[in-house]
Amino acid sequence: MNILDTIIERKKQEILDSKSKISLQQLKESEFFGRTTYSLKETIASKSGIIAEFKRQSPSKGIINNQVSTLEVVSEYEKFGASAVSILTDQGFFGGSFDDILSVRKSVNSPILRKDFMIDEYQFFEAKSMGADVILLIAASLSPNQVSEFTELAHQLDLEVLLEIHTEEELLHINKNIDFVGINNRNLKDFKVDLQHSVNLKNQLPYDILSIAESGIYSEQDFKFLKEKGFDGFLMGEYFMKNENPGNKFSEFIFNVTI
Repeated sequence: MNILDTIIERKKQEILDSKSKISLQQLKESEFFGRTTYSLKETIASKSGIIAEFKRQSPSKGIINNQVSTLEVVSEYEKFGASAVSILTDQGFFGGSFDDILSVRKSVNSPILRKDFMIDEYQFFEAKSMGADVILLIAASLSPNQVSEFTELAHQLDLEVLLEIHTEEELLHINKNIDFVGINNRNLKDFKVDLQHSVNLKNQLPYDILSIAESGIYSEQDFKFLKEKGFDGFLMGEYFMKNENPGNKFSEFIFNVTI
């Protein structure tokens, strides 16, 4: 199995464990379940366009930064102009947790993307209960029908949907209700990065859909290249998180790409 298959198999067991501990009704009765969500569609153009990510580790890079607090980092992301923040909630492979979102929700007035491997309806109710505003659907782990059904459920819960693709075949997963299409510059099966491949895919998207360049953006030059190619937003994490102070690195980056 490739790494994505391995993650999905483990995720199935995690979901079973979660269901045995917290019922759907308990999720619906949680503090944040009834809150009005923030819209990334509204902030993507009005700020930097960057969805700045909090990520402690990854399967390809190992430990990136596990010495900083979620609240400190995402507060600075917001302060310096992030359109949204992305927070990993996968524990086994990315070192995240639900508490990473719960701990910042009251302090952050920006959209929060729950970054995880969404394969079960239960996870959407989890996302709503922890205060997320946007969820990620990964085409490589879902069928087009699942993407359609999960998008409908997400919208019923007032959550926006970012669909991530990496191949031409995955263009078939796009439907008219998707809020954003993210093109992953990194292949989740072998972790190779190819920015030009992402540009080629973007040119095949429906003309009226918002596009997000995801992952593998390692420099100001990478960012400017993708922006010039017409991407509406940019999901970036490692570039900031590998710094001792991710917030300062984000502030510096924003200054340099906007002068």
